[in-house]
Formats: sequence, structure tokens, C-alpha cells
Amino acid sequence: MTTTSPEAPAGARPIRIAMLGCGVVGTEVARFLVRDAEELGRRVGAPVELVGIAVRRLDRARDLDLPSDLFTTDAKALVTRGDLDVVIEVIGGIEPARELILAALESGASVVTANKALLAEDGDTLYEAAVKAERDLYYEAAVAGAIPIVRPLRESLAGDKVERVLGIVNGTTNFILDAMTTTGAGFDEALDEAQRLGFAEADPTADVEGFDAAAKAAILAGLAFHTRVTIGDVHREGITEVTAADVRSAGEIGSVVKLLAICEIDPAGTAVSVRVHPAMIPSTHPLASVRGAYNAVFVESEAAGQLMFYGPGAGGAPTASAVLGDVVTVARHRVDGVFGPGETAHAQVEVLDMGRARTRYHVQIDVEDRPGVLAAVAEAFAVHDVSIKTVRQEGRGGDAQLVVVTHEADDAALAATVRQVRELEMVCGVSSVMRVEGVS
Repeated sequence: MTTTSPEAPAGARPIRIAMLGCGVVGTEVARFLVRDAEELGRRVGAPVELVGIAVRRLDRARDLDLPSDLFTTDAKALVTRGDLDVVIEVIGGIEPARELILAALESGASVVTANKALLAEDGDTLYEAAVKAERDLYYEAAVAGAIPIVRPLRESLAGDKVERVLGIVNGTTNFILDAMTTTGAGFDEALDEAQRLGFAEADPTADVEGFDAAAKAAILAGLAFHTRVTIGDVHREGITEVTAADVRSAGEIGSVVKLLAICEIDPAGTAVSVRVHPAMIPSTHPLASVRGAYNAVFVESEAAGQLMFYGPGAGGAPTASAVLGDVVTVARHRVDGVFGPGETAHAQVEVLDMGRARTRYHVQIDVEDRPGVLAAVAEAFAVHDVSIKTVRQEGRGGDAQLVVVTHEADDAALAATVRQVRELEMVCGVSSVMRVEGVS
């Protein structure tokens, strides 16, 4: 059985859609496809038919009023039936998603996917298969939920030179860091609250250790700089080591702490840096005001200047919105007998390791309160050619604390500086080291 839009242009061939997966996102996609079939049919220019949904278990209770014979456990048979126009993949993971997407493309269907992990690990294989089959591969929902960022980078800014992409692309970590900022809570306490409210999974590893954000950063960098970037190219640090003291220190210099996905290209256009890590960002920066579980992506380009894309970064309905936007576009292409922009031609651009990335540090150093300390610390910075932007000293009885903010330098030089500072006789310890971003 199929579900079809009741009204569509007379004589138009129906667009036949199948879906892989019916979890939180899949359920919402199916719901909107059926509920809004008439309107979607008008937008596409042909009737829209949902002809099958592949699931793992047929007996699982689902909040959907759909015929039982629409569901199947044989995903391979569904995507290779030969009469599909669009396959929507929302099962996630690497396999069997990769095998099923490739089979769908080879069988003549275009694909809409939300699978950030697969795109970040093996996007090349998918792109090549789509081009060979002359079919679409669209994936707006793979990055930042409902926020339209993939298409602007892929199409709207294709003629511009994107210089930097700076993003908050994981709602769980943003909720946790925002809670630490506003309540003074520690990481564990804020994580517990996120889990209680449903903003964090029972196992939050993928989020709090930065794996989710790293996959999205790889996709964004590839689109922004027209180069091949995989998740293995992305430097990744999570937020588990961020302390309440780090957050307070950020506030003392007019900043907040965010987990940032940072994608940059050097002025010559010959090398890119892609990294995910917590960083202090000035409270005046647009990303600093992104609260709760929301996401935002800040793009800097040569001609367009500064652009910011903001909205809910996860959840069934917001992600379904992005999926359906791609479905309408792909379906229109099928009606018109064309396929959309494939992967852009790639330049041979080097992907830098983290040591060569340019950044700034905020360093808190516990020292003995005696003459010569500041000079010795400053000399350690000078040895590694790291310029100090500001330094503040606070006395605490016989001890003191130096708070140093550097100018931009190679990350390797900054790390070497911190190692040397730790070894100084008058240094009791380095209590905090955090990168600083978003500073002109």
C-alpha cells in the first residue's frame, strides 16, 4: 500500500518515496509526508507517494497512523525495487547505511540523508556514486538540525571565498556549558540536568567528547573550502575537563566558554585547519548569546562578509524540517528530469595538524609571590615567540596567580610555552589552559 497526496497536477507521474528508519526523526518525517502530502505535491509539481518504510522490528509501537503493510524489515529489497524516486535515510551509523545508500543510488533513486557520521567518514564514496548514477545526494539535516547551512555553503556561497566557519553545532554541550555559565554548576551537575531534561543521552560520550561536532566540522570544512576533509582530519577535544573555575575565569575577561567547531583556510588558500574544542569567546561575539540547546554557525567570507545561521540544532521535528526541504528539492529535480549540484571540484588543499593551527591561549599560572616571577614567565613565552596580549596578577598570601592572554600563535608553540612555564622553579602549577577564539 502507498500513501499519496490527494491533489497534484493532472497527469503528473507520482514521486515515489521510501524511508530507511523510523525512529525519532523518521517518525516525524513520515508524519509530515502523510499529513502535508497535498501541499508537498503542489510544491513538487507531482503527487507524492510514501511507498515503504524499512524498520528493524515490525511489532514496535509507533506514534503513526499508517497501514501496517507500508513497513518492511527487508531494507535492501525496498531500496532496490527499481521504481523509487527518493530514498530517505535516517537510520544513522556507517553500516548498513552506506550499503543501502549505494544500492539506492545504483537502482536509480536520489538520496536524502541525515547521516553525519557516514558523510564525515566516507562521503567521497557516496558523492562518486551519486555522480555516476546522475542522481542527487542531499544532506541538509546532517549538520545543525533545522538550520539551513549546508545549502548556503554548497550553493549560495559557491562563488564567494569562505575564509572561516565558526560554529556551535552540538546542542547537548551548549546546554551544559550554558548551565555552567548561568548557574555556576560544575560539569557533572550540568550534565545530570541535561540528561534529566532530555537534552543529553544516557551515554553522552559522542556529544561531550566532541565526536558529533567533529563529524559536522568535517562536512562544513569540505563544503566551505571545496576540499576533502574526513573526521580523521579534525582535531577533537570534548568538554569533560572544563571546570566551573574555567567558566568563571572566562567571565572575568568578558567571555564565555563554548564548544566550537572551527574551520579556517590560510590567506594563500593552500591549507585548512579543522578543529573542535572548548574555547573562550568574547561576550560581544554573536555566538556568545547562543543559549541552551540551540546551535549557530558563523561564516566569514570575502564578499558576503559575516553571516550567522541560528536555530534548533536537534530534535525530531526540526531535523525533519531539514529532511523535507531536501525531499522537495530532489523531487522537483525528478519532475524536471535533472539532478542538482554534485560535489564541487576539489582543490589540492593541505589539511593542517593541530600544532600548525593559529590560535590564542588563556593561561592561569599559580606562582610564588616574589620578585622576578613575571619576568621569568614572560621570558618563557618569548623563547617560543609567543607574544603576550594581557597579563594580570592577583595576590593570595604568599602565593599569587598570573592570568596571561596571548596573541595569536601556532598551537604547538603555545603548548611548548605552557610546558616550559610548568617547569619554572617559582611556578607552583598551571591551573587552567584554554584557547581563545573570536577575537579580532
